[in-house]
Amino acid sequence: MKNLNYILIFLISYSAFSQQKVFKGDPDSAFEVARNLAFNDARKQAQDTLLLILTKYPDYHDIRDFLGSTYSWDGEYKKAREAFEYVLKKDSNRLGTWEAAIKNELYSEVPFSALKMANEALTYFPNNPDLLYLKASAQEGTNEQNEALQTIEALLKTNPNHEKAQSFKTSLVDKLSLNTIGLRSSVEIYSEVFDPMQYYLFKYSRQTKYGSIHGKVNFNRRFASNGVQFEVDLYPKITKGLYAYLNVGVSGSSLFPDIRYGFELYKSLPKSFEASLGLRALKYSQTTTIYTGSVGWYTGNDYWSFRTYITPGDSGASMSGTLNYRKYRINSDNYFSIDAGMGFSPEIYRFEFEGNENAIINLKSQKLNLGYFFTSKNNKNAWGIRSGIVHQEVSFNPGSYFWIFDVGLSWNMKFK
Repeated sequence: MKNLNYILIFLISYSAFSQQKVFKGDPDSAFEVARNLAFNDARKQAQDTLLLILTKYPDYHDIRDFLGSTYSWDGEYKKAREAFEYVLKKDSNRLGTWEAAIKNELYSEVPFSALKMANEALTYFPNNPDLLYLKASAQEGTNEQNEALQTIEALLKTNPNHEKAQSFKTSLVDKLSLNTIGLRSSVEIYSEVFDPMQYYLFKYSRQTKYGSIHGKVNFNRRFASNGVQFEVDLYPKITKGLYAYLNVGVSGSSLFPDIRYGFELYKSLPKSFEASLGLRALKYSQTTTIYTGSVGWYTGNDYWSFRTYITPGDSGASMSGTLNYRKYRINSDNYFSIDAGMGFSPEIYRFEFEGNENAIINLKSQKLNLGYFFTSKNNKNAWGIRSGIVHQEVSFNPGSYFWIFDVGLSWNMKFK
């Protein structure tokens, strides 16, 4: 009710002003009315009032400055630019006007103009932290991330507690860290029959403007044997909202397929959905082809996805599916995950396939996994812990089951 009374008073005052062609009255009081109108969803009335005041007081810079800000809020960047330019030509020693003018250029997505303006403003206010922050923002907009990082580091030398700059530096370091090395290890413990199975992975990846490339070395110890597999994954960008997954792997060990390869297309869809379709092929004594597809949905900090594998066989197609949920925190490397699934996929090298492909791909299986992934404060290091339980049909005794308990640890480090 109180806000409503204020608005009524402002509208009555505005009505009185709007009947004037040349302003008559107290400019300070009228300015206050206009400000309250602008902050109470009556922006057009506020702008009309401000323009009326300027008919008599064209160099009342605070008024023209505020008028420019209201234009910028409304996306009328050209009008805002004209207002700020007028003020700065009259008085270049207005820090607030410089900041508003630079932000207007950033909002209108002309970062080169914002950078030029920031450099000019810094000649009047050398080393001003807020201007340096805006300069770094403009440099990032012109794809000068290294220069933006240097600007932010200069800011933090004299203002180490500048929270926005600290956050911006973390973001820039993360973007400039195009290389990643990582290790992952896990162990599976069986309730009967098999000894524990050990899995290790070392990887190196690099981000490029065409997509990312990942080189991986897998080492397994299973069935009292050791085996190594070498893999390469590619994620090429095709066009906006469309990218692909390509994979090839080779091994001379019976624990892995001699050759594996895969292909998948991912497409962004409306309403924050994503879908994919592809295949995997594993060559042992014969080649097993697996068709796969997924649907994902981002909603706020939550991500849901469902993936299925379909493996044709002599006795019919085998199917498996997994539902995954992730709860993200500050970024994509910090999240909690849970997934549940049914059915067996031969992509998981849990058994020796040689000569048993048709029997193995039809095994019944249920699983539940939990994971927690987090990073260091600067996002340089990322860790993860994952554990799960599987209820698995025995390959050589259909209808009988055992339990598999697994736990895994991972570590990744980004660097330039």
